[in-house]
Amino acid sequence: MTTIPDDSRASLCKALLLFAKKHPEQQKTADRMRRFITSAPDCFERSHAEGHITGSAWLVNPSGEKVLLTLHHKLQRWMQTGGHADGDPDTLRVALREAEEESGIPGIQPVSPEIFDIDIHLIPARPAKGEPAHYHYDVRYLLRAPHEDFALSEESDDLSWWSADDFATRTAELDEAVQRMARRYFGKA
Repeated sequence: MTTIPDDSRASLCKALLLFAKKHPEQQKTADRMRRFITSAPDCFERSHAEGHITGSAWLVNPSGEKVLLTLHHKLQRWMQTGGHADGDPDTLRVALREAEEESGIPGIQPVSPEIFDIDIHLIPARPAKGEPAHYHYDVRYLLRAPHEDFALSEESDDLSWWSADDFATRTAELDEAVQRMARRYFGKA
């Protein structure tokens, strides 16, 4: 287990408080995440049985008109890029690392250091791999790619740039959290 300094936990909890003030509809999720962060010493490690902190990217193209989604290999859903913190309490750094790894796009930058979205979701068990069902406490950031040329990684079955129209017409392919981020980003309720 990696020892995470208390100030790193406090910094993330403070960012979650600021996020909840801007997005009161996600107050309960932010509170649950803060309780998890302060009560689970190894919350940034994937070995924590209940679940762990993850970092994700709402990755937009240079013009900001499209968002890169991945058809996740394990979950078979279109979603944002992201992944495990693996001991790193800097969830923005995790989101940047995962966005680059999963898209093959170097030079991705944050649009803002503030949290864009949060979500807690259950990851199904994979008995063949010895993985029990667990939760991902996902902290998401708005990032910008310097170009649209991507490279498929082993974690994805496909990658695709989605426009506002794609999000509006392909809702059956998306879970509610991805739809919420699209509404937040594109400004449609």
